[in-house]
Amino acid sequence: MKHWQSVICLLATLILAPVLSAQDTIPIKIPRLTIGGYGEATFRYNFYSDHIYRYSNAEKHRDDKGHGQVDLPHAVIMLGYDFGKGWTFGTEIEFEHGGTETAVELEADEAGEYEKEIERGGEVALEQFWIQKSFNRYANIRAGHIVVPVGATNNAHLPTQYFGVFRPEGENTIFPCTWHETGISFWGQSDHFRYELQLVPALNSALFSRNAWANGASASPYEFRPANRWALATRLDYSIPHWRLSLSAYAGNTFNNNIESARSETYADVNGTVLIGAFDFKCDYGPFLMRGNFDYGYLNEAGTISSFNRRLSNSTGSPYPHTEVGQSALAAGFEAGYDCFGNSSKPRLSKMKFITFARADYYDTYNPPATYNDYLWTERLCFSAGIDYAPIPQIVIKAEGGIRLFHHQYNNEPWFALGVTWAALFSRK
Repeated sequence: MKHWQSVICLLATLILAPVLSAQDTIPIKIPRLTIGGYGEATFRYNFYSDHIYRYSNAEKHRDDKGHGQVDLPHAVIMLGYDFGKGWTFGTEIEFEHGGTETAVELEADEAGEYEKEIERGGEVALEQFWIQKSFNRYANIRAGHIVVPVGATNNAHLPTQYFGVFRPEGENTIFPCTWHETGISFWGQSDHFRYELQLVPALNSALFSRNAWANGASASPYEFRPANRWALATRLDYSIPHWRLSLSAYAGNTFNNNIESARSETYADVNGTVLIGAFDFKCDYGPFLMRGNFDYGYLNEAGTISSFNRRLSNSTGSPYPHTEVGQSALAAGFEAGYDCFGNSSKPRLSKMKFITFARADYYDTYNPPATYNDYLWTERLCFSAGIDYAPIPQIVIKAEGGIRLFHHQYNNEPWFALGVTWAALFSRK
């Protein structure tokens, strides 16, 4: 097989093949056009109130009634194309929470006025859109809109790649998830190692927040993404039979990476440097499967940035959180599962999966800078357990119950969820 054909097989495996099964099987032959996708439909019942003051007035909301909600967290279409001679294209279009439904209607009962109606909230995002040149398995260049593979979830965010109904709570709170930026990537792999190095626009310190740290800091409310500052992101995976160990990191200056720049001499030397380090692993032995992660993020000059952010425009429609910003944030998670059909000798059952699992997450979105008050409700310990039933590798039906634990002065938050998820290639021809 020629070198470029090998590279295309590898590329399709890295981008699309993980959706084929929990065993990460590699297709032998990939067509020029590859179409795939993934999605989730969920039901969740919270046995607690979502009132905005449930932490500041915890006692008042201790006996509030719970509520149920249905959602389509992610519905994604993926396309890939091999132009030949090492040139390939990939894209991923995501509809979050059902997308958006807006319409203009002519109201006959209101003197013929035109009215704009929003029938459903949601988001539509272009999460990947890139061109790649592959020289060999060790050296590839990708340019365009790409996923930043920092942390476990950004590297493996398909619903067949984690046990729970929803993405792991800790990483999904303190980091952008799925984190995608427009930039350039260099990557390659050998028998046991895979590396990736990216140059992307830096996060925006004005969009950091107390309750989610950097989660919203890669977003842009404008038609463009401010890129006054740039950052480096990197990931290294080491794989041997039964094990994958990974390190990832991110570094960049975030202050004044916005259209509203600070011109005062007070902020002349402020950089808002962000440093993120993450470790994650995966281990599988027969019917047993374990995954874990540890992530730590640090924001330099968090006190100055907190003061600056609170002075940003607060006019109607302002995109800024206007809260204090944590000097650091961290998340740690571990999940373990057992496939009850994993040792079955019956051919029909051996092709199915029935996994019982448990997961624990600890995270804190706000370690306050000096002279700022702490908010203990930002520190949380979460436990959950459930089942994943996969009648075929591409479809997983999930049920999970859990609880979010806080310091004693706050109310704990139990919940239950159901999910139907899928991830697959639509066409192989």
